[in-house]
Amino acid sequence: MDKLTYLSNADSGYIDSLYQAYKEDPSSVDVSWQKFFEGFEFGQSGPAAVAVETPEQAIKEINVLNMINGYRERGHLFTETNPVRERRKYFPGKELETFGLSDADLDTTFNAGVEVGLGPAKLKDIRQLIEDTYCRSIGAQFRYIRNPEKIKFLQDKMEAERNTPSFTIDTKKLILNKLNEAVVFESFLGTKFLGQKRFSLEGGESLIPALDSVIQKGSSLGIEEFVIGMAHRGRLNVLSNIMGKAYETIFSEFEGKMYEAEPDVPFGGDVKYHLGFSSDINSQDGKNIHLSLAPNPSHLETVDGVAEGMVRSKIDLKYNGDSSKIAPILIHGDAAIAGQGIVYETIQMSKLDGYKTGGTIHIVINNQVGFTTNYKDARTSTYCTDVAKVTLSPVFHVNGDDVEALVYAINLAVEYRQKYKTDVFIDLLGYRRYGHNEADEPKFTQPSLYKLIEKHPNTLAIYVKKLVEQGSIDADYAKTEEKSFRGILQSRLDEAKSVEKLSEARPMFAGAWKGLHPAKASDISTPVETKVSTDTFLALATAMNTLPADKKFFRKITKVFEDRLNMIKSDKYDWAMGELMAYATLLNEDYRVRISGQDVQRGTFSHRHAVATLEDSDETYTPLAQLKGGDKFSIYNSLLSEYAVLAFEYGYSSVNPNALTIWEAQFGDFANGAQIVFDQYIAAGEVKWKRSNGLVVLLPHGMEGQGPEHSSARIERFLELSANNNMVVANITSPANYFHLLRRQLHWDFRKPLIVATPKSLLRHPKAVSQLTDFTEKAFQEIIDDANVTAKKVKRVVLCSGKIYYDLLEKQETEKRHDVALVRVEQLFPIAYNQIEALQKKYAGAEFVWVQEENENMGAWPFYSRKFRGSSLDLQVIARPESASPATGYMKQHVAQQTEILNKAFTL
Repeated sequence: MDKLTYLSNADSGYIDSLYQAYKEDPSSVDVSWQKFFEGFEFGQSGPAAVAVETPEQAIKEINVLNMINGYRERGHLFTETNPVRERRKYFPGKELETFGLSDADLDTTFNAGVEVGLGPAKLKDIRQLIEDTYCRSIGAQFRYIRNPEKIKFLQDKMEAERNTPSFTIDTKKLILNKLNEAVVFESFLGTKFLGQKRFSLEGGESLIPALDSVIQKGSSLGIEEFVIGMAHRGRLNVLSNIMGKAYETIFSEFEGKMYEAEPDVPFGGDVKYHLGFSSDINSQDGKNIHLSLAPNPSHLETVDGVAEGMVRSKIDLKYNGDSSKIAPILIHGDAAIAGQGIVYETIQMSKLDGYKTGGTIHIVINNQVGFTTNYKDARTSTYCTDVAKVTLSPVFHVNGDDVEALVYAINLAVEYRQKYKTDVFIDLLGYRRYGHNEADEPKFTQPSLYKLIEKHPNTLAIYVKKLVEQGSIDADYAKTEEKSFRGILQSRLDEAKSVEKLSEARPMFAGAWKGLHPAKASDISTPVETKVSTDTFLALATAMNTLPADKKFFRKITKVFEDRLNMIKSDKYDWAMGELMAYATLLNEDYRVRISGQDVQRGTFSHRHAVATLEDSDETYTPLAQLKGGDKFSIYNSLLSEYAVLAFEYGYSSVNPNALTIWEAQFGDFANGAQIVFDQYIAAGEVKWKRSNGLVVLLPHGMEGQGPEHSSARIERFLELSANNNMVVANITSPANYFHLLRRQLHWDFRKPLIVATPKSLLRHPKAVSQLTDFTEKAFQEIIDDANVTAKKVKRVVLCSGKIYYDLLEKQETEKRHDVALVRVEQLFPIAYNQIEALQKKYAGAEFVWVQEENENMGAWPFYSRKFRGSSLDLQVIARPESASPATGYMKQHVAQQTEILNKAFTL
């Protein structure tokens, strides 16, 4: 029970004593009571006050205050926000009796009116104000915010204007124009392309004037750019009527016209309601605004993290850290925002240093149904937007048929975002005119709802009627606007019929991507120089590993850096040094490096130590940040999420191709929590959408007896996704080759995602080291031949990849086996066919065998077996037996299996 409720039920003598204390010393009572007692005295009326004769009257005053706060806190439960059906009932209600008042009090004047800006006022006027503010077309949830300033900002704004817009006639005509475009566009598509899927916005068309207002209002508050993420519902309408995508282009897509593809560059395209777009528009006050709509698959909320990453990348790259210049807009469905876990993951990122974007504007197109699922079956929470409470973000529930209320609410939301840098939510309550798609029959599952929807006029008709009744327009004005716009659409359709092939309005390789190009097959195999000079390498290595003498570090940390300095002297560089030197040299060349993932600063296996913590405090020291270009180095321990964080990093990388953007999984198999991002974006994005990306994914991998969950990075899954040279999959065995692999990502003049099965035990393996010349004189090697054998003596060539090479090497050296060559396949895809053919010629007559430590149905073998089936390379396999589980949970069994593989590899 809150304080006011308690006091309203307290003994009236307590109120009297409290007042006496106030009269003697106002500061002796709580500030809220000071405000309450100001302006009146028991038995005496002030200039603008009402006499309160008795403590009982004071209790009535407090009851009125309780009523005001009750409306502020629970008024959203009693709003007129559902356009097609009655709202559920909630108890207690908002009756006067709920607050200890009655109809007899309606004409009584109460000082509590001061609380809502009325001054002393009759109860009926006070109630009218809070009814208008909190129980009409807008329901506001904000009282859970634990910041009095934010609460006061919203209360003052809403109560001063009664949450009721007062737009000029010109503004009303602008709103009408955008609503007309939204409604007529959907009607036109439904008429001209009967039966085709378009995932209509009908029932939620007020989204279009709302989005237009977001952009206009945002521009006036300093926003120069918006990045939009949304699913398919209403996407075509947003593309055309907000983004400015040509109507004739969309009509051509409906006609089945294909986009042009460059020769030798694979392109398969995607359905029209998944495509992205970008454009520049002018605001009403003449400012240029850049808009981007991220492409999205049918996995509804996957784009959330992608869009946030795009915005953060632009904040870092373009706006020098100023998030007030750019804003993300995420458009959700009601079932998706309540049911998809990535929404929660993304929202939890909103205030984290590595991922914050200055606040997201969330808009829910609330159809009150998910495909065929009723909203009561789609969530436990009262509202689909209740996830907003996690980050104490305000929510405005708005009747989608009241387009002016929606525009008013969304303008307030943008203002709040700009002022407080937090998320805001708009719950646009509408309906879905048809089924999930236009060919679907919704009456199978929602017959009563769709009887109501059939009879319900569209939002445009409702708004036109309202404006005509107000005298803002006459009926002919609306008819003229509609006829004119239909004429425009018809002329664009006529143009579309003559189009043979489509071309992109804004090609990808411009802006930040200028100078890069889509990769052809020949580009992948062309060597690229990644070596650095000896002087540069040694200078950076020394500087990076010399800790400041005036800071006291944990003893074990100090030893790590001392050992690294000793590596320079002994000319033996381990894995961590190879990796960190790749970052140091790229920073030195003015590239940005960004790494995120769980525990990446130290590294899951305590190898990286990119950030060192001082011994007696939480102060940290980042060696790479002290080097030339160090201001462009970022490394963030992520929240315990794979799905949203990987999506975020994909988005980040898509915007800035000159940043080495890396996501590392804690263990390789944890990537399966983000499988949608791999399938829909990383593997297929370029072929579907012509969108290149250079994201690096690090997945710790290796059979080391740790059990089923921490052994395999599921290399087979990534190779299964590999085609059309869409990405690089690697399993590296040397620090220097890893160094060159990472550097190659930015020295290529194209971009490809890179999936690396990174080591665990090799991080400290005495043989997994490189020399200075490996970094300064060599380049990346897709395949590393065996330098310990003579070709003529070799009877068997073992092709292997990753950690098992060192197990095989130990056996080869122990048994002095020079008749078996160990060839490391460092780049599993794209396959280095020319180099393999050269090996066949070199080891003519020798048997070729694929050896892997993974189960036979996993690892690289299924892919290589298929790729070389029927070729001159008659590969056989040595591996663990096929299994449903990636690895055994018993160490003895693991050792026995590993031993058997090694023995078979050397048994001729």
